[in-house]
Amino acid sequence: MKAAEDQVVEDEAGYQDDENMADLKKLKSVGICTVKGIQMTTRRALCNIKGLSEAKVDKIKEAAGKILTNGFLTAFEYSAKRKQVFHVMTGSLEFELRFSVFRNLQIFFHGWFLSFSPCLCCSPVTAQLPGEDGYTGGKVIFIDTENTFRPDRLKDIADRFNVDHDAVLDNVLYARAYTSEHQMELLDFVAAKFHEEGGVFKLLIIDSIMALFRVDFSGRGELAERQQKLAQMLSRLQKISEEYNVAVFVTNQMTADPGAGMTFQADPKKPIGGHILAHASTTRISLRKGRGELRIAKIFDSPDMPENEATFAITPGGIADAKE
Repeated sequence: MKAAEDQVVEDEAGYQDDENMADLKKLKSVGICTVKGIQMTTRRALCNIKGLSEAKVDKIKEAAGKILTNGFLTAFEYSAKRKQVFHVMTGSLEFELRFSVFRNLQIFFHGWFLSFSPCLCCSPVTAQLPGEDGYTGGKVIFIDTENTFRPDRLKDIADRFNVDHDAVLDNVLYARAYTSEHQMELLDFVAAKFHEEGGVFKLLIIDSIMALFRVDFSGRGELAERQQKLAQMLSRLQKISEEYNVAVFVTNQMTADPGAGMTFQADPKKPIGGHILAHASTTRISLRKGRGELRIAKIFDSPDMPENEATFAITPGGIADAKE
């Protein structure tokens, strides 16, 4: 029997007539498909949905409140809930031993442009493979903001793991985002898709989170608005990850910090997006290029892992352990 918070909105008492079913369609059109989704959305945001009055929103919130508990759990109960966390293989044993990060949480990778491609190419394939603790694998959604996704790379990685090319490609749902607004709209579709195929999708990838924001908002005059829109998107990602039990894998760009020399910082580079992006992530990993095909990953921030580094290599079959 499913938990109350995971119930679909049609299950709410009194929502069976044509008018109320129309209201439910409006909620689903913006990616609100469960009672928990209603709980995660503010009254103001619900009132902004075309066709929903304040009276209707109050009725919806009241109905959801009757179904949901007060939200408090004991630490023991929450520990049991955390056992639903799953791990996704990366292709590099050293990476997995040092960083148990490919879990159902929000992971941010930042680094120079030469660092990202191996992780991005490998994860859509390895997420589909069975793993530890009964993990059965699942489908992947890839949102591309920089037009860098190449399906042919997945075929090479599929060969490494002896899986069918067509099956791998069929299990990756791809979308190209063209503006920051379009990027946000795609998340509504993502939530609806996760609800439609409950438990089937295991990984959401966005490459990269800030590229379109840098284009759509320029100069200090638009910085506050940009950060507000970014915060809304990151909050949406967190809620999607928690509501549908999926891992969210996001890349970010870096920029040179002209003021670093004045403060004697060893590394004059910093990830863009500011503190809002930093606080929204569960785990942040910095990537940098090593010699040849080597890449070095470093835990930048994590609530449950100490600072650590792992070295891996890029191969035709994705990422693998670095050879001595």
